[in-house]
Amino acid sequence: MIKKAEGTVIGLIAGYYDVQTADGVVRTRARGVFRQKKEKPTVGDHVEIQVDDKGTSYLVKILPRLNLIGRPAVANVNHVLLVISAVQPDFSVQLLDRFLTFFSWKKVDVTIYLSKADMLENSSKLSKIKEELAYYQKIGYAVYDNSDELVESIPNLIKENQIWTMAGQSGAGKSTLLNKIKKDANQATGKISVVLNRGKHTTRQVQLFKVGEGFLADTPGFSSIDFTPIKVNELCNYFVEFKKASSKCKFRGCQHIKEPGCEVKRLLEEGIILQSRYDDYLSMRTEISEGRMPEYLK
Repeated sequence: MIKKAEGTVIGLIAGYYDVQTADGVVRTRARGVFRQKKEKPTVGDHVEIQVDDKGTSYLVKILPRLNLIGRPAVANVNHVLLVISAVQPDFSVQLLDRFLTFFSWKKVDVTIYLSKADMLENSSKLSKIKEELAYYQKIGYAVYDNSDELVESIPNLIKENQIWTMAGQSGAGKSTLLNKIKKDANQATGKISVVLNRGKHTTRQVQLFKVGEGFLADTPGFSSIDFTPIKVNELCNYFVEFKKASSKCKFRGCQHIKEPGCEVKRLLEEGIILQSRYDDYLSMRTEISEGRMPEYLK
């Protein structure tokens, strides 16, 4: 008699898939039909497995996906915990905007965590960073700069069956944070290259860890984000405060460049919208229009 069950892929090891089911974790192989269809189950996938009388299990079906994010990818991501460092590598508003715009495009909510704040000896620099992050909090993003507070809060933030994934540049401290949140995760951490001002990839594969009522994934750091698949006239919709303000623009579909009666430009002139956010918007428009990433970001 063949038994069927549904679950979530939480890990991939040497061709085997670890699937979290209601009865526990089942290690299984995927049927050859996936190769024929040129499909591949990935971590985060909701799947169907079959177990025969001998206890042999097979992954036989991938259920519909919500999304697929990253390389290596995580499927069905509900929320991103974006780790951005204060120092080593240095804090960058430009990089923060790139991440937030990318995930807005993917329709995934983001919580921001400022790591390594305690390593920044210059208090004026830290104050400036916190002042900049206060703007992002004002436009709707949850922001944490205290790891103890975040570690205490996150099990309650991850709702039933939700998948959260960490993101951020290499060396920002994602694995260090995960080790605090999930003490049995034992993720490797790496030293920072002072010369390059960036970390080495220490996470080699994607794995989901049970946290709260859902899962949290640690992933290899993003070295770059490609916006070229985004349509240039849709980019403004992925800046949350631009999209909100655009309802008051004189022209529908306003691109917030030189159009008269633009609410975004009015708020920019009044200092309500950050100049750096607008500058990054223009930079991304150029990147999309030219169809390639700027050399300094590669």
